[in-house]
Amino acid sequence: MKDYFALNARILYWTLFAPCRGQFFKVGEVFHQMVLIGVRALPMASLTSFSIGLTLAMQAAGQLKRMGAEAFVPDLVMLSLLRELGPLLIAVIVIGRSGSAVTAELGTMKVSEEIEALQVMAINPIRFLIVPRFLAMLVMLPALTIFGNYVGMIGGWTICHFVLHLNTPAYILHSITRAHPWDLYSGIIKSFVFAWLIITIACHMGLGVEGGAEGVGQATTGSVVWSLLIMLIANAMLTALFFFT
Repeated sequence: MKDYFALNARILYWTLFAPCRGQFFKVGEVFHQMVLIGVRALPMASLTSFSIGLTLAMQAAGQLKRMGAEAFVPDLVMLSLLRELGPLLIAVIVIGRSGSAVTAELGTMKVSEEIEALQVMAINPIRFLIVPRFLAMLVMLPALTIFGNYVGMIGGWTICHFVLHLNTPAYILHSITRAHPWDLYSGIIKSFVFAWLIITIACHMGLGVEGGAEGVGQATTGSVVWSLLIMLIANAMLTALFFFT
């Protein structure tokens, strides 16, 4: 736990304070990591969001239609995606795909002594390896969440239009009028917190690998498990905070 918080402190130093002293990280590497972490996760995130929107609309339609309230299906789909399911499920996809990859990559570099080689060459591993991945995750997870919300709305529209015969303007009107800006902002805040937790846990587990290839596998598994657990706890705490305030 102490090492984890120390890693967070060093990341903040090399991200915020070191550039003021002329010690810059590589911006090009940040964009490269954005592609690896976010852009390549786009197809899986889109498919997940579309299926969730589709499922939400089907489940809601089955219950609301009994009460003659199927017109409220767009409201339920929109609010569920913006507040909870959008940020949460996209983060789960990123943990399984990108978080585990970061841990495995750093762990492999640790056991092959590449990180020690960087230190011998007077290159700080946090600035060279961690900061670009950290910034890329902070940018791409919220971006994926916003994109996933739109794709999820398309999934809900598919059911509302072809099954409930709700026309497209009515679907858009219901969705926009029911949702408030804070619903979107709360989801984006959650995605920022999830991004911070995912990438710091992944990097911490990767840098702490010991024992060769077996250690890399154990660290990757631990990274996924701990990221999911901490993220779910953080989601519950943020939801309670937004609800009571």
